[in-house]
Amino acid sequence: MNLVLLGPPGAGKGTQAKRLQDLRALVQLSTGDMLRAAVAAGTELGRQAGALMERGELVPDELVIGLIAERMDLNKGGKGFILDGFPRTIGQAEALDRLMDARGETVDRVIVIGVDDDALVARIAGRFTCAKCGEGYHDLFKRPKTAGVCDCCGSTQFARRPDDTEKVVRARLKAYHAQTEPLVGYYEGQGKVRAVDGMADIETVQKEIDQALDAA
Repeated sequence: MNLVLLGPPGAGKGTQAKRLQDLRALVQLSTGDMLRAAVAAGTELGRQAGALMERGELVPDELVIGLIAERMDLNKGGKGFILDGFPRTIGQAEALDRLMDARGETVDRVIVIGVDDDALVARIAGRFTCAKCGEGYHDLFKRPKTAGVCDCCGSTQFARRPDDTEKVVRARLKAYHAQTEPLVGYYEGQGKVRAVDGMADIETVQKEIDQALDAA
């Protein structure tokens, strides 16, 4: 089974993809990870992508599709793939469909994780980590048991990602709604969309996804 996970930044796609990978033996295809791996490995596509990234330019869709095809070739005969972070636009979805058609495969399900924008802003903007061990915390949902002291390693140094601010998160959400959200309609036309409530707790979201994948 080949899946596409859709949802705004911070909706929990990565968490759910990791679980599906572990429990269903699906291979997670994260375009960001694949780009970094190809650049580090020095493959032909990696060299092309690396040169563009060094100049601050976007990696064109055809290069990303090429990386996805390479990764799929490495896992022929497997149980399927989870596409996380691609496609982001209708054009990319059409390119993905062409790739899958050429391979005699298809995207079987598109899981849409829905989350309220304001809740996402609160979820992302409150994140911080221990600067020493990397343990994650949150201003509202997971504070250290002792204020200012990491529960895991006892460090008193914490860090926040510079892009985890309300202004940046809202800009990313605006881009998602304009560019990626139209994919829901694209895949609904193919009868592949299954929506889950990303506002629920992680375990409930997992159950909803399992039900969506197991249903005929």
